[in-house]
Amino acid sequence: MLFRMYQRYAQNNGYGFEVISYEEADEAGIKSCMVAIKGDMAYGYLKGETGVHRLVRISPFDASKRRHTSFASVEVVPEFNNEIDIEIREEDLEVDTMRSSGAGGQHINKTDSAVRMKHIPTGLMAFSQSERSQIMNREKCLAVLKAKLYQKAIEDRENQIRSLKGEQRKIEWGSQIRSYVFCPYTLVKDHRTNYEEGNVEKVMNGEINNFLFAYLKSQI
Repeated sequence: MLFRMYQRYAQNNGYGFEVISYEEADEAGIKSCMVAIKGDMAYGYLKGETGVHRLVRISPFDASKRRHTSFASVEVVPEFNNEIDIEIREEDLEVDTMRSSGAGGQHINKTDSAVRMKHIPTGLMAFSQSERSQIMNREKCLAVLKAKLYQKAIEDRENQIRSLKGEQRKIEWGSQIRSYVFCPYTLVKDHRTNYEEGNVEKVMNGEINNFLFAYLKSQI
């Protein structure tokens, strides 16, 4: 039902809707899925949908027509370009040369072949003394720095994704951000902003802009 709601939302607002992965549940419904909603400011509008959504209705799969409560967790993250370009500017480097120490022979001990390199913006360091020439040690230092900067870029991106996802709460009673109630009355209520609408069918047909705007206003 949430899948359909977001699909209708995308259609209503002129956004593209692409199914990236889709796994059906064992008995009915969807076990998990990933979709891409593409358009201007799509992430900005939808980021507040991250959290647990609660549904209360008479289950069509229950012969006794009893009321059931179910939960679904939603994550909203922006799309990143996977290409990471590592560029090290000469003015961002602090380079020191020194005599190598330890084993290596007479040549290594008598020349300033060892290189210590610091990337000033990040404070990352690299040191090489294994090569026989200063030029080769400098190249090795650059290679090590690029590897460290690449790893830092990955870690920074993961931290950014975690911050953009927001707090991921357990899928259980009391943790929901919004409830969709079909029985014994009809109501959709956002528990963070207290905004609510009684026309649940309208909301399930993708008319969720008022909920999105209420959340965004609450963050100002």
